[in-house]
Amino acid sequence: MPRDNWERLVAAVIKREELRHLALCPSIASSASADFSARLSVDSFLEDGRRWTDRTGDVAEIEFGMATSDSYSEFLKQFYIPSYMLVPDTKAECLHDTPKCPVLVFINSKSGGQLGADLLITYRSILNENQVFDLGEEAPDIVLRRIFLNFEKLKNNGDELAPQFENKLRIIVAGGDGIAGWLLEVVSDLKLSHPPPIATVPLGTGNNLPFAFGWGKKNPETDRNAVLSFLDQVQKAKEMKIDSWHFLMRMRALKEGSCDPIAPLELPHSLHAFHRVSSTDDLNVVGCNTFRGGFWNYFSMGMDAQVSYAFHSERKLHPEKFKNQLVNQSTYAKLGCTKGWFMPSLLRPSSSNITQHCKVKIMKGQGDWQDLHLPPSIRSIICLNLPSFSGGLNPWGTPDSRTRRDRDLTPPFVDDGLIEIVGFKDAWHGLVLLAPNGYGIRLAQAHRIRFEFHKGGADHTYMRMDGEPWKQPLPVDDDTVVVEISHLGQVKMLATHDCRSKSCLDPSTPSAHDNGRDDSDNEDESDSDNEDESVGDEWRKFGAAETFRIPDEVDISRLS
Repeated sequence: MPRDNWERLVAAVIKREELRHLALCPSIASSASADFSARLSVDSFLEDGRRWTDRTGDVAEIEFGMATSDSYSEFLKQFYIPSYMLVPDTKAECLHDTPKCPVLVFINSKSGGQLGADLLITYRSILNENQVFDLGEEAPDIVLRRIFLNFEKLKNNGDELAPQFENKLRIIVAGGDGIAGWLLEVVSDLKLSHPPPIATVPLGTGNNLPFAFGWGKKNPETDRNAVLSFLDQVQKAKEMKIDSWHFLMRMRALKEGSCDPIAPLELPHSLHAFHRVSSTDDLNVVGCNTFRGGFWNYFSMGMDAQVSYAFHSERKLHPEKFKNQLVNQSTYAKLGCTKGWFMPSLLRPSSSNITQHCKVKIMKGQGDWQDLHLPPSIRSIICLNLPSFSGGLNPWGTPDSRTRRDRDLTPPFVDDGLIEIVGFKDAWHGLVLLAPNGYGIRLAQAHRIRFEFHKGGADHTYMRMDGEPWKQPLPVDDDTVVVEISHLGQVKMLATHDCRSKSCLDPSTPSAHDNGRDDSDNEDESDSDNEDESVGDEWRKFGAAETFRIPDEVDISRLS
């Protein structure tokens, strides 16, 4: 080979090695992402170099050029799941050991404008396409039930690698907060023996869940290098348990329309109709509909939910206008100005104040319901589980030692079995969150919350759960709409080591030793507070999936 061609080949190999290093090192990739088209040109040049090598018979150059490809392949093997583990009745592959971090990837291809679809293509080009799922084509409960059933059958047939894949499995979900909540609901309701921890890719508008666990709030790049960098972070991430919150709503059945959804009411897909009424339920009322679901970030009602509802309605009518995260956030802010969020006295009557049509009760101890006093000017209430709301703001803040002592409050831990309740008067009041250490009106911390809506000055209000809003009819006569929120176990999340979410069990967390909980409280959070025989079925699950059960044909005695 001519000397100048040899020098060009060596330079190309060095260049590709630098690009591989960028892809595998997130600390570098975050500040300087390699150009994908440049990498393709380098690859094509190396292919030419191999053809030159073949003509000269110098096999040493082939080995030199392939060195970087070997390291790239070894990296991807850490996430790979063979098809026979995923697709029943597929021929088994010969594997020497299991990967360190096998992943299942769920992507909402409609999220983030075109980003979801682009991300789907990239993940399928890097991993086994059978381990990457489009949520628009297949629901996560169907996918997970099929895969874990296949695990059980493989274990029953003596496959020694199946239990290792099951124990090491991690999940990646790419979508908005509502999509992430949907997957968390499914994993919780399946009640798997080894529920996989979940990492969230920020593909929505607010992206509060990803932000709370260190995955950022900006929509990600979708090229190969960005995906490789994210996979590397997933492999290095820590597991965190966070509280799950059960949501139950009872309302008089409407005279027209079906039960699920309530016409003309469009509920989020995280709420599910529950038709059976339990004899143990003190809210048992003939002619009422029951809806249940769950959330992990927040539930809110009032003016902030109204703005969110207006945004989602506009996006549903004109989806072509909402394909850019910055444009979405700008539109959101404009809607906040047009809905009277800044000038309630001029644009909205006092009936928009929550106290006009709602009474709130909280439970701090078992069975001890207390009335919660609300200032009459409160127009929005947020029940917060994570330290991220409305794009990364923290309405609860961190109470100082004097406030904690005087009001019996704690820092906002994500696994202490308590939810923070915050109130806001209007958007001017909400602007305090933009200031350092700003926070809203700290109303209470509770283990359980109950909202009772009676006939008042308004015929509807707005509610929102993990980013998904709806318009909620209120009683027009002597009926009562009841919403009850209660603690229901925990789920496992994946988090970066510097995330803002804090655990009450982390010794390095300030005031962790004062949280009042025992390590034994966390030994088995799948057995939640509501797993009591005296509690109705509607309280035990979120309603997203049937409990996973091993089929009768599988010999349980042979399972590890």
